[in-house]
Amino acid sequence: MHFIRPKMYMRILPGYLPGHKALVTLSGLSEIILGIALCFSLTKDFALVCIICMLTFFLPVHIHMLLNEKASMGLPKWMLVLRIPLQFLLMYWAFWYL
Repeated sequence: MHFIRPKMYMRILPGYLPGHKALVTLSGLSEIILGIALCFSLTKDFALVCIICMLTFFLPVHIHMLLNEKASMGLPKWMLVLRIPLQFLLMYWAFWYL
């Protein structure tokens, strides 16, 4: 969806981040490349570390969505709140596979 509907992702990025379109493209490519890298034992650990870093970088976006009604995409507040601990759970899950 990063490439099909990039404006949807650009809308949720905090204003202080530069180059929204480039960030959306980069994050989409990263997700694809890291997903593929997980499939190979040679690159699995590197991909897991990168995924943990990427999830860490996504935290400010989730906080921005929680605090900014326009960026929330109409999602209910409870869902936006739950996305933050979910990020930490996903980071732990990735770390567990290292």
